[in-house]
Amino acid sequence: MKFDMGSTALSNLTSQTSGSSTDLGLLIRQLIAAAEPLEGRFNGAGKAAFDMFKANADDITAALNGSLQQILGGQSGMDTAFGSGDQESADNARTTMAAANFDSARFSGR
Repeated sequence: MKFDMGSTALSNLTSQTSGSSTDLGLLIRQLIAAAEPLEGRFNGAGKAAFDMFKANADDITAALNGSLQQILGGQSGMDTAFGSGDQESADNARTTMAAANFDSARFSGR
């Protein structure tokens, strides 16, 4: 099995995830606004659940955004690790090639 990932894959993913963080808070606020016309129609447990969701919307948004920030931190760490691993691999290859005796591999007759 071969694992091949472009050098910009993780940075692109981090950028897209970062944009999702702002979208998430906006979507939660839009959900609350869209449900406003239904607010007086709930009774019992449904009303209590909706009221609790509405009252905790900022906390819910903060918790979800906090989780996304942790994901972003992980993506950033992976990007750093892959980048330094790629550089270390290239450095090791150059060091090994510099120490190799390529003249001994020539098969031409003199």
